[in-house]
Amino acid sequence: MLDVLTLDQLRTFVTVADSGSFRAGAARLLRVQSAISHAIANLEGELGVSLFDRSGHRPVLTPEGQALLENARDILLRVDAMRARARGMGEGVELALSLTVDTLFPIAHVGAALAEVRAAFPTVGIGLAIEALGGPLRALLEERSTLAILVGEDFRDPRIALEGIRTVEQLAVVAPHHPLAARAQEAIGLPELADHLQIVLADPTPLSEGRSFGVLSPQTCRVNTQDAKHALIVAGLGWGRLPAWLVEQDLLAGRLVRIKAQGLGRAGGLRSEAYIAHRLDAPLGPAGRALRAALLRQASGGEGAA
Repeated sequence: MLDVLTLDQLRTFVTVADSGSFRAGAARLLRVQSAISHAIANLEGELGVSLFDRSGHRPVLTPEGQALLENARDILLRVDAMRARARGMGEGVELALSLTVDTLFPIAHVGAALAEVRAAFPTVGIGLAIEALGGPLRALLEERSTLAILVGEDFRDPRIALEGIRTVEQLAVVAPHHPLAARAQEAIGLPELADHLQIVLADPTPLSEGRSFGVLSPQTCRVNTQDAKHALIVAGLGWGRLPAWLVEQDLLAGRLVRIKAQGLGRAGGLRSEAYIAHRLDAPLGPAGRALRAALLRQASGGEGAA
């Protein structure tokens, strides 16, 4: 019986589960509700299990339905990826490329990679956005970006393919006139850090709602850009972590001082992996593949500078 399952039935099942009712699922699929109910009933008959409990005001997934929902999602994801790959085989050069980059990633590598692609594909339009935390992943999920660069392990989605390209190091730093600077040679514990304002980046997306990343002080100043965070730390307002590539000249010039903050990595340094990412159902075209290759070359060439 399983041989007669259709992709349409599986897509209907997933849509109803995601939308919360047969009526909402019908609206999303632009069908009448009776057709949705009929498709689900046929699917249940072919599987030999009830997928939804219809005894209440709204259909609720049964334990069997909950278990099979993940299988249905996986099948649809693979089929969509296969279709997209087939489309990509016959497509020409893209009209435009969009790239969203984690604010922790060295922008110089991005600029050099884009310059390579521009030289090879001068007619392709280029769009670049720099976003923090969940921003790059959200740009891919919302199909606002062809490629993205993610840093760290906090944001994942099964619809997104990842490829590690380099590490990025963050350092705990303060201005030289900040009270913590006088203890730069000591191992500073959490109680001491908690006595001072921490400058942290805010996530522009709801992907990290209820979560915090590297926030150790109850006193925080949240900003929405890395430039603002950098400027406030240089001004002496508080302490925080910044990417090593961004503060290298500040440390050499004495505008910032590195602190050995316990709980923020060895000697106050934390290394994270950076990834090139794209949607599984949207394979890269010629210019996109060239940008991926250029980013890999530029990133690997600057690995030691992280």
